[in-house]
Order: sequence, then structure tokens, then C-alpha cells
Amino acid sequence: MGFRGARRIALTRWLLAGCLGLVAALPGWAEPVCSQGAAFLQSPGGAVVRIAIEIADDADERAQGLMNRESLPASAGMLFVYPEPKPVSFWMKNTLIPLDMLFLDASGVVTSVHSMARPLDETGIKGGDNVQFVIEINGGMAKTLGLVPGTALLHPAVPQDIAKWPCPVQ
Repeated sequence: MGFRGARRIALTRWLLAGCLGLVAALPGWAEPVCSQGAAFLQSPGGAVVRIAIEIADDADERAQGLMNRESLPASAGMLFVYPEPKPVSFWMKNTLIPLDMLFLDASGVVTSVHSMARPLDETGIKGGDNVQFVIEINGGMAKTLGLVPGTALLHPAVPQDIAKWPCPVQ
């Protein structure tokens, strides 16, 4: 590969990182701040991404989820919060866009990822037996961002005394 090709790949990666909320390794990067409207995810390799999120923390909000939406911004998603760990199963009824689902335990660690859930499919997608959080993002984004089992969530909804990645003390 020539110099131009390498520059083109580097520029593409830089642009992709900016568009998708990749925050680690950028000049001037500061420690993420816990807030209700943002989820920070750190992959086992250390890369950190920021996702603007909506929270679904009651039964009605969790039942509605991302149904009937025609699009979702690239660096956005929904965080489903359950009062305690439990078995969960999701489906795509009335969901018009493909989604990736990240299933997390009580400490905010991704235990499984379901990629590219098909729009309108009513087949159950099992997340596991001890799920307390689920994050839905655009289909294909988990792979693009390197979000795999072992990825840690930084968010105030995670019980801070057991969080794998607790909120920084302010």
C-alpha cells in the first residue's frame, strides 16, 4: 500500500471515530463524566466509546423500546434498566430498523451481544439469566466499535459499589 492509501485509511478511521463517539486516544481526552444521557463503553482492549442514550427504566418504557422509529443516529441508543438481574428476552415487534443488543450484568459488564436483529421479527432473543441492563444500538455498530463480551459500562444506573467501571468521584 502506498503513502496515499495509508493516509486515506488513517483519515477514514479518524472520521469514523469522530462520528461514532470514539473518545479514547484523542488529544485532550478527559475522564468520562457520568450522566443520565450518555453511556461510556470500554472494550477489553481499552477503546472507549460514548453513546447518547435514552433510558427505559419502567415497564411501559421497556415495552415500547425503539419501536416504530425509522432511524437512530449513529452514536445513539437506548439503555434498558431493570431493578435487579433477571432472565430477559427481547423481540423486534414493530421495530423498523436493525439493532445490535448488548446484554449486561449488574456490574455493567457485557455478557453477550446479539448482532443485527431483524426488523419486525417476533422471534425471542435471549439475553441470558442474570441481565440487569440492555443497550440497543444500530445494527452492525457493536462490531464496528469493538463492543464484545467483557466490555464495561460507565453510567450512574449501574450500582456503583459493584460497578466494573464506577463513576469518577466528583
